[in-house]
Amino acid sequence: MDHDFGFWANGGKNEQIYLPANIEVETRGKRSIGWQWPLVALVVVFLAVAANSKIGFILSDPYSLSFRHQGSHKNEKLKVPPEEIRKLRNSPPSSYSVKFESFTTMMDLVKDGYYESRPYTVGEFNWTFLIYPRGGDKDYTYTSYVSLYARIDDSNIIDSQVVYAEIKFFVYNYIHKAYYYYQDLEPIMFHSFETKRGVKQFLPTAWFTAPWASYGHISEGGECVFGIDVFVAPPFNKWENFSYDENISNPIFNWNITYVSTIHIDPYTSEPFSSGGRNWVLKVYPNGYGIGTGNSLSLYLLSESNGNDYVRAKLRVLNQYSSNHVEKQGQSMVL
Repeated sequence: MDHDFGFWANGGKNEQIYLPANIEVETRGKRSIGWQWPLVALVVVFLAVAANSKIGFILSDPYSLSFRHQGSHKNEKLKVPPEEIRKLRNSPPSSYSVKFESFTTMMDLVKDGYYESRPYTVGEFNWTFLIYPRGGDKDYTYTSYVSLYARIDDSNIIDSQVVYAEIKFFVYNYIHKAYYYYQDLEPIMFHSFETKRGVKQFLPTAWFTAPWASYGHISEGGECVFGIDVFVAPPFNKWENFSYDENISNPIFNWNITYVSTIHIDPYTSEPFSSGGRNWVLKVYPNGYGIGTGNSLSLYLLSESNGNDYVRAKLRVLNQYSSNHVEKQGQSMVL
């Protein structure tokens, strides 16, 4: 038959305490605050709990990222679609890495542009790694994010060729001493008209410009490491096609065995015959086969093809004197 075929990051000593808007704090003159002692005690208790609990930036799980904008009291949630994976791992990127001694210096140099790595080879194709510190969208929708892209050299792509690749983007976290990474669940398609693919919202740019202990993606000296893994899927050339046809050509084959009462116990095989686009043979065991040995006549339909075939057939032993034929329905895989 033919074949077709959270992590969580702790801000350490970066706690911020915001007083409710209706609390008045007196900073000038001398004023009795005897009634405020219970409130002061409450604040002291809160600060002690905060210090012991190390309240700060928390990434509660890989699918819901929280951060606080500078000068804002509002927490914003970044909802990560389910078709993406964001996790930590210990092993470094295997395809290519770029280390910046100073992320802010790189950002000042490229301004609103991007940094492009030197070429590297994966899967017989040349690639480059693109890093946009202020976003890679032309309409500036994502200027508050770092965007990461993989670019394939289109001179390696022949006409109408499609390249599928699994891409992972990395950044090193100095607090956890591990690599945070992003990955699409589906392989990404590259071709001569689509040579650059990646993630626009990798992480907020503010996470790379804040003090290093806040988020951990830059070192104490301002160093930052990005990486990429590229796995090129081999060309699609292994497949199988399952089809079923009840209206096949030459559906009946007759095999006459002479002197059947005098033949030996050895099995007998018919001449090959063609039906349904396949070649077949019948094989008979006069003394039975398997559980039928010694008490039955066993009859089998065998395929002469090199593959496995699924077939439904009727096997008959004809009665020479009447229409009382012996018939069995077979439906199985024929080897």
